[in-house]
Amino acid sequence: MTGFARAKEDRPTPPEVYNWRVYASALIVALGVMAYGYDSAFIGTTITQASFKRDFGVDKMSQAEQNNVSSNLTSIYSAGGFFGAFFMFFSLELLGRKMTIIISNVIFLIGAIMCTAASHQLGLLYAGRLFTGLGVGGIAAVCPIYIAEISPPAIRGRLTGFFESFYQIGAVIGFWYDPDTSFMRAINYGMVHNISPESTMAWRIPMGVQLIPAGLLAIGIPFLRESPLWLLKRGRDEEAFGVYSYYRNLPIDHQYIFEDVAFVKGQIHHERAVTSGERPTFGAFIKSASREALMKGMRNRFGLVFIMFMWQAWSGAAAINYYSPTIFASIGLTDTTLWTGIYGIIKAAGSVIFFTFFVDTFGRKVPWIVSSLSCAVCQYYLAGYIAVAKPTKDAVQSAGTIAGGKAATAAIMIFGATWSFGANGLPWIISAEIFPSSLRSISGPWAGMSVWLWTYVVTKALPSMYTSMGYGVYIFFASMLVCASIYAFFFIQETKGLRVDQMDGLFGFVRPGTDYAAKSMDDEELPDHKREQKGSSTQVELV
Repeated sequence: MTGFARAKEDRPTPPEVYNWRVYASALIVALGVMAYGYDSAFIGTTITQASFKRDFGVDKMSQAEQNNVSSNLTSIYSAGGFFGAFFMFFSLELLGRKMTIIISNVIFLIGAIMCTAASHQLGLLYAGRLFTGLGVGGIAAVCPIYIAEISPPAIRGRLTGFFESFYQIGAVIGFWYDPDTSFMRAINYGMVHNISPESTMAWRIPMGVQLIPAGLLAIGIPFLRESPLWLLKRGRDEEAFGVYSYYRNLPIDHQYIFEDVAFVKGQIHHERAVTSGERPTFGAFIKSASREALMKGMRNRFGLVFIMFMWQAWSGAAAINYYSPTIFASIGLTDTTLWTGIYGIIKAAGSVIFFTFFVDTFGRKVPWIVSSLSCAVCQYYLAGYIAVAKPTKDAVQSAGTIAGGKAATAAIMIFGATWSFGANGLPWIISAEIFPSSLRSISGPWAGMSVWLWTYVVTKALPSMYTSMGYGVYIFFASMLVCASIYAFFFIQETKGLRVDQMDGLFGFVRPGTDYAAKSMDDEELPDHKREQKGSSTQVELV
C-alpha cells in the first residue's frame, strides 16, 4: 500500500498507517454505493420489458398511464433518496456511523426484496422503490464522511474516491443490460444467452441484482469499526484509541495515535465552547449546530456543497446518455447497447484510475477545472454536429456526415473519460472532508439531499429541454461547465492532505472564544494507559 502516490503528509507518518485494514474498510463501505450506480442505469430498460408490462398490467394501460407508471417508479426512488438522507441525520448523531450504515443497508435490502418478489402488485413495487431510495439516500449520506473520518489525511481523497468508483462500476453493470437478448452481460456473459423477453426473469433478474452489493456490504459490516471521531464526541475515549490502533496498524500507545486523538479532542473543545456543558443534550446540539452552521466561514461550506452538486447535475452527463444511442446509430454502429456500455466502462475506468492513483497528487481544484473545460469542448462539438448533420437512427448519411459522427462518438468517449475525474465525483470527496466534527451529522445528509434535489430538478427539466432547445441543450450544458470551471477557480479550496482541524483556517472560520492554539488533552481526559506517557511532545498546535 505504500507504493501509491499520496498527498503531502500533515506530519511524519509511520508507513504502517497506510495499511490494508483502512483500504478494506473503505472498500466495504463503498459497496453500498454500487447499488446506487446500478439503479441509475438499469431501471429505465427493465421497465420497458414486455414481460414487465404484462406482469404488472402496464400493457393494458393508455400511453398516458404508462408514462405515469414510469415517472412514478423513477420519482418515488428519488424522493426516497432525499428523505433517506434527511432522516439519517438523527442516526448519524445519536447512533453513530456504523449503525447508520447498518440501518440504511437493511432498509435497502427490504426494498430490493420487495421489488424482486413483486408479481402483479404495482403497489408493492412502488413501496420497494421507496425503500431502496430511502436506503440509498442513507448510504450516500454516511459513506463519504465515514471513510473520511477513518482515513489518514494523505490518502483521504483516494479512499473517499472509492465512493465514486463503485458508483460507476454499478452503472456499468446496469448499462450492460441488453434489452434485446435480456441478459446481464457483465454478470453471466457466456453462460446465459437466451432469456426470452416474455419471461418474468427478464425483469426479475435485474431487480434481484440489487441484492448482490447490499448483501456483500452486510457480510463486510462486522469487520468495520465505529468512527473514532464519533466515539470521541460521545466521550468513549478508550474505544477511540482502540479504533485508531486498528486502522493505523500501530500499538495503542503509539505517539501518532495520541496525536490523532489530540487533534480531534482539541477540535471538540473548540466546538463545545459555543455550548454549555461538556456533552450537550441532543436538543442543545441542534441549537448550537444551527447557530454554528450560519456563522461566517461555516455557512460558505454549506453553500459550496449545494452549488457543487448543482454543477454536477447541470453538466450534461444525462444529455449525453440520452442522445448517444442516436449518434452511434447514425454512423452505422448497429449495436448501440454495446457502445453505450463501452461509454460506461470508460467513465468507470477513468474514475477508478484517477481516484486510486491521482486524486491525492493533483488534488481537487485543478482536476475540476480541467475536467469541466474538456467536457465543455466536447459538448460544443456535439451541438455543432447535431445542428449540421441532424443525425437520426434510420436516415442515410453522407461520407462527410459519417466522418463527423465518428468524431462525435470520439467526443462522447472523451467526455466520459474527462468527466470521470471532475464534478462527477469530487463534490462527494470535498463535502466529506471540509466540515468539523460538530457538523458532520448534518453535512453528510446535506450533501445527500443536495444531490437528490438537483437530480430530481434536472430529470424533470430534461424532456422539455430536449423538445424546445434541440441541439441548443448541449450549448447550454457546455456553458454551464465553463461557469463551473470559473466557480472552481475562485471558490473551491484545495483540501488535499489537510486534517479536519485545519479546515477552519482554510475557510476563514474562527470559533467564539477560541482564538488560541489548541492545548493538549488534560490528564483527566486521557485514558489510563496514556497518562504516564504525557510529555512535551503532546503539545499540538491546530492550524
